[in-house]
Amino acid sequence: MPAPKVPISRSEVHSWLITAPLFVLGVLLSLPILLSDRPSHVGHHYGHALALLALATLATPLELRFDIRRQGLSTKMNEIPLILALYYLSPWLVLAVRVTAGLVWNVFGARFSWHKVAFNAASHFAGTATANLIVFQFGLHGGGSPLTWLVLGMAILAGNVVTLAAIAGVMVLLQGVGQLPQFLKSSVPGFAVMGVNIVLGLVMLLALVASDWGALLLVALAIVLFILYRSYTQFFRQHRNLTEIYALTREIAATNHDGTLPDVLLGRVRALLTADSATLWLPRHGRHHEMLLSSRFDYQGLLDSAPTPDLFRQLAMRTGQTVVAGPRAGGPELQSALQEAQVKDIIVVPLRSSGVAIGTLEVAGRLGDKVLFGKEDVQLLETVSLQVGAAVENSRLVDRLQFDANHDALTGLANRRRMLTALGEAMTGRGPREVVAVLLFDVVALREVNESLGHDAGDQVLIQVAKRLRGLAPQGALVARVGGDEFAVELRTASAEAAAAVADTLRAGLRDRMVIDSLTIDVDTNVGVSIYPDHGSEPEALLQRAVVATSVAKSRGIVQLFNAGLQSRSVRRVGLAADLDAALNTGELEVYFQPKVSLKDRRLVGVECLARWEHPVHGQVAPPDFVAVAEHTGQLARLNSVVLKEGIRRAREWADAGRSLTVAVNISVRTLGDADFPLQVSELLEKHGVPAERIILELSEQELLGSGRSVPALKRLRELGVLLSVDDFGAGRSSFADLGRLPVQEVKIDRAFVQGMATDTADLAIVRTVVDMARHFGLAVVAEGVESELTLGLLEDMHCDMGQGFLFSRALPYERFESWLQIQADADPTVPPAGEVRWLRAVP
Repeated sequence: MPAPKVPISRSEVHSWLITAPLFVLGVLLSLPILLSDRPSHVGHHYGHALALLALATLATPLELRFDIRRQGLSTKMNEIPLILALYYLSPWLVLAVRVTAGLVWNVFGARFSWHKVAFNAASHFAGTATANLIVFQFGLHGGGSPLTWLVLGMAILAGNVVTLAAIAGVMVLLQGVGQLPQFLKSSVPGFAVMGVNIVLGLVMLLALVASDWGALLLVALAIVLFILYRSYTQFFRQHRNLTEIYALTREIAATNHDGTLPDVLLGRVRALLTADSATLWLPRHGRHHEMLLSSRFDYQGLLDSAPTPDLFRQLAMRTGQTVVAGPRAGGPELQSALQEAQVKDIIVVPLRSSGVAIGTLEVAGRLGDKVLFGKEDVQLLETVSLQVGAAVENSRLVDRLQFDANHDALTGLANRRRMLTALGEAMTGRGPREVVAVLLFDVVALREVNESLGHDAGDQVLIQVAKRLRGLAPQGALVARVGGDEFAVELRTASAEAAAAVADTLRAGLRDRMVIDSLTIDVDTNVGVSIYPDHGSEPEALLQRAVVATSVAKSRGIVQLFNAGLQSRSVRRVGLAADLDAALNTGELEVYFQPKVSLKDRRLVGVECLARWEHPVHGQVAPPDFVAVAEHTGQLARLNSVVLKEGIRRAREWADAGRSLTVAVNISVRTLGDADFPLQVSELLEKHGVPAERIILELSEQELLGSGRSVPALKRLRELGVLLSVDDFGAGRSSFADLGRLPVQEVKIDRAFVQGMATDTADLAIVRTVVDMARHFGLAVVAEGVESELTLGLLEDMHCDMGQGFLFSRALPYERFESWLQIQADADPTVPPAGEVRWLRAVP
C-alpha cells in the first residue's frame, strides 16, 4: 500500500516516540511464533529467500502512478513479493527479506537521516510481524486453496494497517491532530490499489505453484507491462503538462491586469512541477517596486519572502540563463548554498521582456525524498516563463498607458482629466459635514521666464513648483497640473474658510526662491478657490469657477474665494444681448475663413467659416461670449443662418473662379431642433447652385451625443447630400461606438490634444488612436490647432487626412483670405488652379 507523503514541520527526532514502540510491537507479535513448538509450514529455503530478496529490493523504489479523470493513484509493488515470501519462506526469513529490502534503499539510495531509517525499519518490522502472526495462526492450505488466498490477503491488509497507523502517529506527534482527517482521507484510495496488488500476487503464486517454469512467463509479462506503463506515463505526463500550461495561459490572460497574477501563477506552477515552493521575483524597475512572492506547500496564500538564497536569482538575472542546482547539478558553491538553506534542489528561469531579463521564476524542493528535478522539468518551467514574461510585460504596458493618460508628462502630477475624475469621485463620496475644495495656483510670470531664459528653464520652474506643491499638500489631497502654468489641488475640508486657509499656507510655501541653472528666480502664484456644493455641482463647473477666482486674484494679490459677484463676464454677456440683435440686422457681424489643408500633399481643400464681432465699444468680442448670448436670447438660429448664407455664397464664387473648396459651418444642436432647418439649407443650396457635398455642418461632440432628438434632422440633412462633422472630438466622453448611430462623415480632433501631442505622450496616444479608429470606420479626420512643424510631421506620419491651424493661416476676413490665396499661387506658378495650392505658407 502506498504511504502518503508526510511534510515534516517540527523536529523529526520526536519520531523516536513512535519508532521505539513499533520495535516493541514487532517483538511482541513475533513472540508467539518464537515460543511455539508448532513446526512451520515451510523450511528454510535460502534460494527462494535470495530470489525474493532481489524481487523485494527491486519493488521497493518502484512506484506506479495512474491518473483516472482528475484523481491520481500511486502505488508500490511491495505487497507482491511479500505474498510470495509469506508462502515460501519461514517467518524469520520473511522478516529478514522485508526489512533488508527496505534498508538497502533507505541507507544507500536516498540519503535518509538515521531516525528516518530507524522509523522505516521499525514500521516494516512491525507490519511484517503482524502478517507473519496471521499466517502462523490460521495456517496455509496450498497455493490453490481459497482459504490460503484469504489468509494471505488478511495478512497483507493487517500489516499495512499497522504501517499506516505508525505514519499517522508520526503526523499527529509532529503536526497535531488537525492534519489527521486529511491524511486518512488521502489514504483511502490506497486500499483499493492494495487489493489489486494482492490479486496480482496471488495470480503469480498460482502460476509458480503450477510450474516453476511459470516464473519465466511472469518475467516476460512483467517486462511487457513495464514497457507499456512507461509509454503510458510518458504520454500522460505530456498530455497533463500541455493541459496545465493551456489552463495556466488562460488564467494568466484573465488575471493579467487585476493584480492577481502572482496568486494564480505560483500555486499552479508549484503544483505543476510538484515542488515544495514556487517564487516570483521582479526587481525594482522605474515606477514599479520590487516584488518577491512565494507559494509554499505547507502554507495557505503567498509569502513575501523566498526559502532560497538570493544568489540563485541574481545569477539567473546576470547571465540570462536558467540556473539548475541539486545533489547532482550545479557547482560546489551552489550546492553549498542549497545545503545551508536546507533545500534539496532548485530551478531558476529568467523572465524576459523584449529580450531583456526583468525577473525570475523558480521552483525549489521537488517533493519526494527520492525524486529530483529533471530536464523535462527545466523545459516545462522555461515554457511557462515565456507566458509569464509576456504577461508581466503586457501588464506593465497597460499600467504605463493608464498612467500616461492620467498624468502630466513633465511634472508627473495628475493631469486635468484625472483631476476632473477625482473631483467627481470626491463629490459623490464626501461626508455630510465636508466640502470638496479646488485650489487653483497660477504661476506668475512664467512667460517671462520662457522668453528670457528659454523653455527649458520654464520647464524646470514648473517641475520645482510641482515638487513643492506635492510636498506641502495635506495628506489625501490630489495635486494636478491642469494647464500650462496652472496647478490644482483637490481636497476635502470642513468649510470654505478652511480651504482658503490651506491655500494661503501652500502659497506661502511656494514663494521660496529657486535656483535654475545658477540663476535665482522668485516664484509667486495667484490662487483661486471654489468649493462644492456652494459654487458648482459638476467637476468642470467647479474648476471653471476656480479659474474665475484666480483671474481676479491676479489683480488683488490675495487668495480669492469664488463668489457670484466675480462672474463679470456673465454680466457683460447680458449687456451684449441687445447689441447682438443690432449687429445681426446691420451686418456688423463678419464671417472669417480659415483654410483646411490636405496633409498628404498640402493642398487647400476647404475652409471653415467663423463668425467674428468687432463691437464699437467693447472691441473684439470672443466667439464663446456672443454665441452664449445668442443661445440665451433665442438668436442662435439667426446667427447660424448668417454664417451659413455667407459660406454658401462664397462657395459659389470660388467655384466660378475654378476653386472647388468645401465650406464648413458650425451649427448648434438647438438649430437642429428647428424642423424647417433642413429645408432652409436645401433652398440656399438651390438658390446659389452649390452641390450639397460642398457644405459641411459641424456640431460639437458633447452637444451632438447628448441629444437624441437631433438624429432625425441629421438624417434629413444627409439625405440632401450635406456632409456632417463632429467638432472638438475627444473633449467629451464619447467613443466611436457612440458615433455609429449618427450619419457623420468627418471627425475633428479637439485642438487641446493636437497642441499637446508634441510634448505629452498621452495626447499623442489619443490623437493616434482617433486617427486609426476613424480610418477603420471610414471617417475623414481633421486635426485642429496645428501650430508647429513638429506637430505637422507627427500628423503626417499618422496619415491624418486634413489639418487646420495657425501654421497654415489664422482665420482671415474674405479680402485677406483672397490675398492669401493669391500669395500661395504666386509662390508656385506651376500649380494648376482648382484649389491645388502646394506647400502653403502661413500668413500672420
